[in-house]
Amino acid sequence: MMMKLRWTTVLIAMSASVLIAGCASPVERANERNDLLAAAGFHIVPVTTDQQRLQLQTLPPNRVVQKVKDGKVVFLYADPYACGCLYIGDENAWDNYKREQIRQNFINQERMNAEMNENAAWNWGMWGPGWWAY
Repeated sequence: MMMKLRWTTVLIAMSASVLIAGCASPVERANERNDLLAAAGFHIVPVTTDQQRLQLQTLPPNRVVQKVKDGKVVFLYADPYACGCLYIGDENAWDNYKREQIRQNFINQERMNAEMNENAAWNWGMWGPGWWAY
C-alpha cells in the first residue's frame, strides 16, 4: 500500500509540474523574469535606435549573459519580445536576482507539496473500482 501511495504521489507531482509549466506562455515567463530582474536592481534600458536594436540581437534572447565593462563584470538580459529593452545589472543585482529565484522556487515547491498532500488525503476508495475510467 505504501509503495502505491508513493507511486501516486510521484505521478501527481509530475502531472502538476507539467501543468504548471504549460500554463505560462513564453512571454508570461519572460515577464515574470523581468519583474525579478527589476526587483533585484537591474536597470531597464529601452532600445531606441536601430544601432541598439542590432546590438541587442547579438545577445541570446531572454537569457542572462555576463560581460566585462571597464574591468567590472556586468550582467545583461536582452528582452526583444516583451519590452524591447536591455536589463543591465552589476554583481550585487545578480546576487539579489539569484537569491530571489531560489526563494521563488522554494515557494513554488512548497505550494506543490501542499497540493500533493491535499490530494493524498482524498479517499478514492469510497468511489469504487473503475473510477479512473471517467
